[in-house]
Amino acid sequence: MNLDGHVVVVGLGFGDEGKGAVVDALCAARPTTAVIRFNGGAQAAHNVVAEGRHHTFSQFGAGTFAGVPTHLSRFVLVEPFALATEARQLEAAGVRDPFTLLSVDGRALLTTPFHIYANRAREDARGDQRHGSCGKGIGETVWYSLREPVDAPTVADCARPSVLRRKLDALARFYAPLATPPHSVDELVSLYRDFADAVRTTDSGETARLADRGRVVFEGAQGVLLDEHHGFHPHTTWSTTTPHNARELLAGRPHTVLGVVRTYHTRHGAGPFPTEDPAVLARFPERHNGTGKYQGAWRAGHLDATLLDYAIAACDGVDALAVTHLDADRPRVVLEHGTPAVELDDPLAWFGTRLPVAVTGYGPDRADYRTPVTIGV
Repeated sequence: MNLDGHVVVVGLGFGDEGKGAVVDALCAARPTTAVIRFNGGAQAAHNVVAEGRHHTFSQFGAGTFAGVPTHLSRFVLVEPFALATEARQLEAAGVRDPFTLLSVDGRALLTTPFHIYANRAREDARGDQRHGSCGKGIGETVWYSLREPVDAPTVADCARPSVLRRKLDALARFYAPLATPPHSVDELVSLYRDFADAVRTTDSGETARLADRGRVVFEGAQGVLLDEHHGFHPHTTWSTTTPHNARELLAGRPHTVLGVVRTYHTRHGAGPFPTEDPAVLARFPERHNGTGKYQGAWRAGHLDATLLDYAIAACDGVDALAVTHLDADRPRVVLEHGTPAVELDDPLAWFGTRLPVAVTGYGPDRADYRTPVTIGV
């Protein structure tokens, strides 16, 4: 296992495993050329606590506090309004000129207010049969691009007002029966042009240039158990959450896949959760996650060995684990569904029987993380 080279960070749960803190720890520990996002969009919520600062990273990479630039690859769904808000938050946290730390592949799809309002309208219409959504327009952006691949707006279109206006007009007509956002097409064209002027848009060769320049950390969003191909429908995301996209971007370059897992399982919102136990939620209160209008309630349960093994297999190769929340007192594991949870006397030793443990986290702060460590097989 080599954490000095390229590292691909993926979550092995339903999300919220601690990927942000792990990426921050990796970037703070050794020189890193860039953090590259390879899936998802503005629905990511990666908490980093370091040197007295806290930020929930959404589209900026979790290496930002460590001074590492972010590249949003073509697999990311880019939401400029949310990016501008996040940049202001980072400035307030002491990050100077955040947009100078950001580059975006021009091929990345653009998430617009039309997508967001349509997403929320659909989820509201489901009533008590919700699929589970962050209300950020992620699924709607992907769905529309599959239906209308030529007319789906991209980041590169932000610098081409006539092209963008045509695509936004088509979006407005398409979604008019479902939802109407408070922005006119003319307003959006102007605002997106400002975005294009503020952000460096790159061509298809940027990822290769970054990877050849030095060590790159690929930051995944959501968890493998929400994957569009391997998750449990309909409670999934419209995104590939396995290392697949990162491997495609690396184009055969050597790398280490680091799977992130808590000492207990969690889930945010609707969907199956075999080992859910309200007692776990009471024992391990969550500081940075709560109930959201569209995302739903924060849930917790015992570590699920079956789902962990399934997630590892779905990745088609995980080299090592990053185990977070090791400060949780006496966590339990369900070894097989339908059997009682048993206490983990030595959590690290148990995880080490699955894969080597390379990163450990004993709390929310960067100071609580250790990397590299070597425990297990």
